[in-house]
Amino acid sequence: MKFDEGVDVITRINECYARMSKGKKSIAMYICDHYEQAVFMTAAELGKIVGMSESTVVRFAMSLGYDGYPAFQKALSVWVSDKFGSVEKIGRKFGKSSEGEILSAILQSDMSNIQHTINSIDVAAFKTAVDIILKARTVYIVGLRSCAPLADFLHFYLNIIRGNNVLIRTTSVSEMFEQMIRISDRDAIIGISFPRYSMRTLKCMEFANDRNAKVITITDSVHSPMNLYSSCNLLAKSEMASIVDSLVAPLSVINALVVALCMKRPADVKADLKMLEETWNNYQVYLNDEIDFASDAPMIGYPLAGKNKSKDEEKQYE
Repeated sequence: MKFDEGVDVITRINECYARMSKGKKSIAMYICDHYEQAVFMTAAELGKIVGMSESTVVRFAMSLGYDGYPAFQKALSVWVSDKFGSVEKIGRKFGKSSEGEILSAILQSDMSNIQHTINSIDVAAFKTAVDIILKARTVYIVGLRSCAPLADFLHFYLNIIRGNNVLIRTTSVSEMFEQMIRISDRDAIIGISFPRYSMRTLKCMEFANDRNAKVITITDSVHSPMNLYSSCNLLAKSEMASIVDSLVAPLSVINALVVALCMKRPADVKADLKMLEETWNNYQVYLNDEIDFASDAPMIGYPLAGKNKSKDEEKQYE
């Protein structure tokens, strides 16, 4: 496969990943997850870490379009240097800006990401995702690194809408497989990943696809490796204006998913929410940390202090 010289090493790995052998996939995954260490390793050292021969590592480098391992290592070094130079780039971009100007620039960037997502998202894919989630026996959700809050958020609301949801929380590939060992064609998985794409998330989706589960991805581009195993791609722009991943547009897509799912099951969701409210009241879930003590409304189960309170009532709460 021929690559443009301007294509960075990680993009090359992502584009070639689906066609790699299992051995080369192991090398790719280690490099993407441990690039800070891999950049200083010889081919022999890297091979030893992943359990492959030195010649397999060299062939891996050449399959990406490099003349050999030294050329690959040099390209990886350039990519790592560029990544760790992000702070310096931000300094050049915002160095003379006031806090107000920085605030405005970042918010404008997030607004642009949302507008781009509105214009480009596949509505048919969105509808398919809603149907898949509703029909699945179990829905698995995986999002690692900076995407972990998105996965947590989606899992929280899916638990209100439907049962049998599994949030994959570990960073060990073997433990991730253990959590989804029973996944089958009756189930679905939602993978969330944005640049720099998580190879662990990608392996989960590959495993689910091999088990004939329905695969939904929330990612940034048609070129994302996340789309390799997905039957339903929800694309949300996440272009960064700083060293921080912009996850505003992806979160909006997840919000839309939650609302669409609620509209498909309004009676069930209403009943579940009513039960939750009763549970919160019965067990005083929000008694100490989320009660507005300045309000005139009484606390859960507590009469207002100094207002029509009998002596018996006062003794009850002493």
